[in-house]
Amino acid sequence: MRFLHLADLHFGKSIYGTSLLENGDQPVWVERFLALTEELRPDAVVIAGDIYDRGAPSGDAVQLLSRMLTSLSELHISVLMCAGNHDSVQRLSFLNSLLAREGLHISGALSASPLLRSVTLSDEHGPVTFWLMPYVYPALIGQVIGEDSLRDSDAAVRELLSRQPIDYAQRNVLIAHQNVTAGGTEGERGGSESMVGGVGQIDYTAFDGFDYTALGHIHAAYPVGRDAVRYAGSPLCYHFNETKQKAKGPLLVELGEKGAPVRVETLHIPPLHPMREICGAFEDIRDAQLHDTRRGEYLRIVLTDRRVSPEISAFFHELYQSRDSVLMELCSDYTQFSGEAGVLSRGDLEEKSVDNLFCDFYTERSGGVPPTDEDAALLGFAGEILQHAEPHAAPTAAEIEKLLDYLTGQEART
Repeated sequence: MRFLHLADLHFGKSIYGTSLLENGDQPVWVERFLALTEELRPDAVVIAGDIYDRGAPSGDAVQLLSRMLTSLSELHISVLMCAGNHDSVQRLSFLNSLLAREGLHISGALSASPLLRSVTLSDEHGPVTFWLMPYVYPALIGQVIGEDSLRDSDAAVRELLSRQPIDYAQRNVLIAHQNVTAGGTEGERGGSESMVGGVGQIDYTAFDGFDYTALGHIHAAYPVGRDAVRYAGSPLCYHFNETKQKAKGPLLVELGEKGAPVRVETLHIPPLHPMREICGAFEDIRDAQLHDTRRGEYLRIVLTDRRVSPEISAFFHELYQSRDSVLMELCSDYTQFSGEAGVLSRGDLEEKSVDNLFCDFYTERSGGVPPTDEDAALLGFAGEILQHAEPHAAPTAAEIEKLLDYLTGQEART
């Protein structure tokens, strides 16, 4: 049996204020994926969670998923999909019984019987049962099975699986969206993942009975513990540190007869806008980029030798705009605390007023654009409150009221 393993589509996601839906990234990826699927004609497509970027997706995100699933149905390719932590199980599984008639199978919420939804497909070697496990955690599992003592994710998932009528003499595939590790060691993770390291760890041995475990949740693609327990990774880079990961694309999984090795191949789908991070001294970056003619990129530039000035900001923005690229972030990790000649010392820094420091920070974080007069006045007013505040103390009601009165007065004058 041949199937494509996807995960973490995050339809509707935005990066640095750029919508990957409106800017074409996700729609183009879907079209390229559908073209690849039509060419390969796999038996099934497996999607391991985080279909949407949020539980209440936009209409455009829903339409994009509809386009993708309708096309797969027209190709007579079965789809097996579980909900991730970004999804609403109830919204995602709406009409799942009706959609199953078209070969679209979606995990619903855990229920007392059966706990997990299963779908059986067949090939020349016999049946393959796919088990659809939505994103789960100990309290949820404990509530469904009536076991309040479950506190550990690994133990809870093992207990959940032990209660399923799984025939391990036959071939079984688990589709799950969890934090799976090998011996407590976590693998590569992308910066766009909203999870805390070490939370909800499940050891890969919990899935030893399955012939293949299709995982979602981590945005890098790699096996966990053994080749048949795998993360597919996200289809696109959703953070600049994900550009360090291997080329992204769906996994083509070939499942032979029971006990035979599973074959897995990554099929690269090029993004509409490749992401790139550039770090270095301003003049080195400037000279290199003037000779680099790549177009249609998403970029992040980090200066190491100076702060971002309005002139530098204008130069880079104009350069990339002329190449149909988007400069998503221009920042500096240049420190003023090094004590080098020509650099402000800590003593010099302490002589600057709080509002001036606020304005400097605002300019740096906004790509070299200084605050307007109104913003500067607000920053100065906030700095005045801060100077009289007790260190590390939460703002008092009087301080908040004072700031609100100031804002109200500003609005009245405009």
